[in-house]
Amino acid sequence: MDVSELVYGTLFLLQIVFGVSGNMFLLLVYTHVVSTRHQLNPPDLILAHLALANTMVFLSRGIPDILSAWGLRNLLDDVGCKILLYLYRVARGLAISTTCLLSIFQAVTISPQNSRWTEVKTQLPKYIVPSCLFSWILNLLIDMNTPMLVTEPGNSTSINRVNLLKYCSSISVSAATTLVNTVVLSLRDMFFVGLMSAASGYMVFVLHRHHRRVQHLHGLSRSPRTRPEVQAAKRVIALVTLYVLLYGRDTITLSLLFHMKKISPLILSSHNIMSFTFSAVSPFLIILSDRRVRMF
Repeated sequence: MDVSELVYGTLFLLQIVFGVSGNMFLLLVYTHVVSTRHQLNPPDLILAHLALANTMVFLSRGIPDILSAWGLRNLLDDVGCKILLYLYRVARGLAISTTCLLSIFQAVTISPQNSRWTEVKTQLPKYIVPSCLFSWILNLLIDMNTPMLVTEPGNSTSINRVNLLKYCSSISVSAATTLVNTVVLSLRDMFFVGLMSAASGYMVFVLHRHHRRVQHLHGLSRSPRTRPEVQAAKRVIALVTLYVLLYGRDTITLSLLFHMKKISPLILSSHNIMSFTFSAVSPFLIILSDRRVRMF
């Protein structure tokens, strides 16, 4: 193992350790809330679902990646590659759809009482659990072709496909199948990214108007107490901004990799590390911005 692989493996290990610890801590907190209060607020349920999705990301792909980074190449057989990468794709889809659900819920929550969202605001909490279940069904169906596209390294017959993993390989498929798969996944991602971006933009507008009203009422010399829903909205905006920026980076990097005649190991390694950034950073954004979690 050379120095570059050692550095890559160490950074990967630190990211996974912190990411899994943060997400498991959030799951522990919300489980404790349920056991003591016998209820879970809708935002807490969505955040717990996001923490579960992030944990699945690390367990399904993060652990194989770290073992591969430390020199263990033949980790999985054909069935193992298909199962773990399928779970990873589903977990990634759950992360983006749950972040979108969180942004929409918070946008409706902070909407003015006299707005058109008043009736929706009272009915929305009852749809949180069905929305999470629908997210599972949707992503399980959309990514069900993933097992057909990967195999163990020894069975790879493709010479034209870009293999981004060292412990699993891509299966050569027709151009039409690749195009359909790419379009479906891109449409799903762009749909959720567009929704969460629109919801975040609306929250920024509402918060800006609220800030101007508060400053007018209280003057610049006093610092009024921030409402919990305003703090929650700022947290969601930070999460969505982080996701959108990382999604844009991921799209650009993948485009570069697929158009390279020879893959740059540095770009590939940085891409693999950055792929887990949202799952690793998001729980700490939640912890730092939620007073209840910090107290726990």
